[in-house]
Formats: sequence, structure tokens, C-alpha cells
Amino acid sequence: MAKCDTINVTSFYNDPETPHHLERVRNAFGAPETDYHALRRSLPTAAMQSIRLLGMFKDLVMRDNARELNRYDAIVTVEDTVASARRLGISHPRLIYLPHGCGDRARGFTREVRAFDHVLLPGEKSARRMLDEGLIRADNHSVIGAVKLETCATLRHAGQPLFAQKRPTVLYNAHKARGLSSWSRFIEPMLEQFSSQDAFNLIVAPHTKMFRRRAQSVRDRWLGRSNATIRIDPGSDACVDMTYTMASDIYVGDVSSQVYEFLVKPRPCVFLNAHNIDWRDNPDFAHWHLGDVIDDPRDLTAAIQAAPARHGLYRARQEDMAARSLGDTTPGAALRGACAIQDFLRA
Repeated sequence: MAKCDTINVTSFYNDPETPHHLERVRNAFGAPETDYHALRRSLPTAAMQSIRLLGMFKDLVMRDNARELNRYDAIVTVEDTVASARRLGISHPRLIYLPHGCGDRARGFTREVRAFDHVLLPGEKSARRMLDEGLIRADNHSVIGAVKLETCATLRHAGQPLFAQKRPTVLYNAHKARGLSSWSRFIEPMLEQFSSQDAFNLIVAPHTKMFRRRAQSVRDRWLGRSNATIRIDPGSDACVDMTYTMASDIYVGDVSSQVYEFLVKPRPCVFLNAHNIDWRDNPDFAHWHLGDVIDDPRDLTAAIQAAPARHGLYRARQEDMAARSLGDTTPGAALRGACAIQDFLRA
């Protein structure tokens, strides 16, 4: 959209790391320079945000910037905080939502979606569920494919190997969601079991927000537990640009939508049910049908060792679910999204 002479694009951000990531994308695509503006924070909002463990207080930030945001013709967002725009007095812009994941969790299918004027979705899976739940209509959404796949394929990645010794590589991708995350129950047994074997390399790359609001000293302690066969990453660029999903042979995780990015190329998966969830007939856990599911950390090594031989049981289902989740994976998803936005605004 920034390449279009008739459209002015301004990127507002709350997280101070955002301009770095936007510049990576802009440079990779050869896009013209664009304006980045930190969202204004009133003194009360800044004071509350300074207590990092309490969160980002996004609604308060929206309220602090309502007058400025109301000047625009459209707001495009990748998360649903903007659903509160109308009650905060942001009445002029059209609200356009591009969910940042393509997973199965209920969190991606909340009633906030109804507040948006147009919704851009990667694949038919999300579109069908949102239609069935009355969150979107046939005339206010577009299915454009997975923009992230195209973007990450275009980004420059570090060229050196992740490990000195070439072995099958396991990726552990834990989510941060309370009541669903496997981190607290599985991380220490996993590190202990992988420290006493030499068959696999292990990448530990949890949800990028797992350590976002933790002190640098906490991040450094986890980073310092890496060794020749275990790489622990508490939040580098590689956690968000698909470096690890593309470099791994086996996926181990709980509820992250990154499993579908991993399955753009079908490979073995193991899922961790750390909270004894009754998941089999629950659509929020549809991805747990794409690999073996274990409840006990003591079963971890055996499940990972067995995963390659058992992959044949899941491969066809993986291909089907990945196709319906990711949608069109051919180049052009970003352009399709930009065109859909322009067509909607013209109409």
C-alpha cells in the first residue's frame, strides 16, 4: 500500500520494538520510507504501563490517541484492541482487521471481530468458523492467504547453522496463555532430558511475549542455559521470522498457531496437554489431531523419538488442515491484502 501514490500510510505503534520489525519488512520489500509514530501516552497511562507485569493497557492508549486516529480514513490492525475504537470516540475511520495468527484457539474468534468493517483472513478455516459464529458476513471479509509466510520468506535471515553438529532438530514452542501453556510443567523436565542425550538438537523458542515484560537479567539467565545442543531464545528476531519453524524437524508445543507455519511443510508434531484438557471434540484444539498428545513430562523423550515413525498417521490430515488454515501460499498475499483494502475503501 505504501507504494501506491494515492494512499498515505502511517504506522502507529505502542511497543517500542515495532519500528525495528517494520523496517526489516520495508527493506526486504523495497518499499518507500513511511512514517512511524509512537502512540501518545498520558501520564496515568505511562505510569500504569511502567509496571510491566500488569500489561500494556491498550484501551487506555487508544483513548489517549482517539483524536489523532479519528483523522484517518482507515485503521488496519493485526489484533483486536481496535474493536473498542467506536466507544472511545474514533468514529470516522473504517476498521480493518487482519488477525496475526491462523490458529484454532477461541481467543481468535471473539465477539470483538464484529466491530470491524472488513476482515482479512488467511484461509477458509478461519472464514468458515467466523461465518458460522456470526462474527463476519459474506460481504465484509476477504480470504487473501498467509501474509506472514510471504513476508518471512522475503526477509534476510542469518546464514550460519544454528548448531555446530548436524542432528535432527526439535523446536519447543510454548504459548504464554494462562491455563493452556505447557511451559511451567514441561520446560525443566525437557531441558533435563535433552541434556542427557545426543540424538537431537533442541530449540526452545516460546511465544515472543513470554519474556517481553521480564527484566533483561531474567532473559539473560535463560539465554545462559543454552549449550552446544540446546538453544534457548527468550525473544530475538528469529522467534518471529520463522527462522526456527523452517530449521526444525519436529515440532513440540501446545496452542500456538505457529504449528501451521511449521506445517507449510508437513513434519512430525508432538503436543503437550499440561492441564488435562478434554480436547478431542473441541475445535479450539483441532491442531492436536495432527500429532501425538502427551500429558506427562516423563513421556516426552519417547514421544519425540517415536514421532518420525508415526508421522504417516498424521501427514494427510496435516496437509488438509494446513491448506485450510494458511490458504493460498503462492506469492502475492501482501498485494492481495492491499488490493482488498483499496477495493473496500473505494466501495
